[in-house]
Amino acid sequence: MRPIGVFDSGVGGLSVLRALQVEMPLERFVYVADNAYAPYGEREDGLLRSRSHAIADYLIDSHHIKALVVACNTATAAAIHTLRAQYPELPIIGIEPALKPAAASSKTGVVGVMATRATLQSEKFNQLLKNLHGLATFVLQPCDGLADAIERSDQRRIENLCKQYTGAMGPFGDAVGAMDSLVLGCTHYPFISAELNQCIGNRVALIDGGGPVARQTLRVLEKLQLQKTAVADGPSTAAGTLFYSSGNTELLDSAVQRWLRKNTRSLALKAG
Repeated sequence: MRPIGVFDSGVGGLSVLRALQVEMPLERFVYVADNAYAPYGEREDGLLRSRSHAIADYLIDSHHIKALVVACNTATAAAIHTLRAQYPELPIIGIEPALKPAAASSKTGVVGVMATRATLQSEKFNQLLKNLHGLATFVLQPCDGLADAIERSDQRRIENLCKQYTGAMGPFGDAVGAMDSLVLGCTHYPFISAELNQCIGNRVALIDGGGPVARQTLRVLEKLQLQKTAVADGPSTAAGTLFYSSGNTELLDSAVQRWLRKNTRSLALKAG
């Protein structure tokens, strides 16, 4: 009956929460948007680890969570190993850019990857890239400012940055040497699929990690016999999910309404 904790630097992790709710409709969730420190992709690893541990402590102490989902590629790369070391009894599931499924499904053998600079420079990402050597050619594009623009719902900036970054990557499509798949390596990016499709066309596959993370979370809970199976509390919806923000609560409420189609009133979480 205990909830699952989910956190991100801001509203991007709502894409993961959405996938979790679809995969596990009986579960309750507590979502923390650490938008006082957003975007994580432009922060130092030391701060990312400090914030990740502070949020984990809060979710464990105040909500007695049974599992933690790190719904942020940058935070996963910087802090997942220290979180698991600090809380060995807590199931902790992270997210990483979906390079492997993109490589497996690509017909041209060329895959684009859009992510934060911190994610692309992380040891975890580069080890993942090394493990997939020879399976595909990966075109990496750091997207400075894009997560922040999505966080602020700055439509003009979103459209301009999408054009800038996809234009810098090279040709998209099904021709030889073109990218026929684009990995969305930040949890914010699934929310701008329409803008990306305008830039690269509808025939390029957009691949994000929300679904795989949700399925992995379910597998972990089933293995540990922690999944909720009773229907006494009814299905979990955004109305039954607790939302917290360390920054602008109205911004989080607006994002929940826009992307989860639910009305909610998030609570303030002390940033320090």
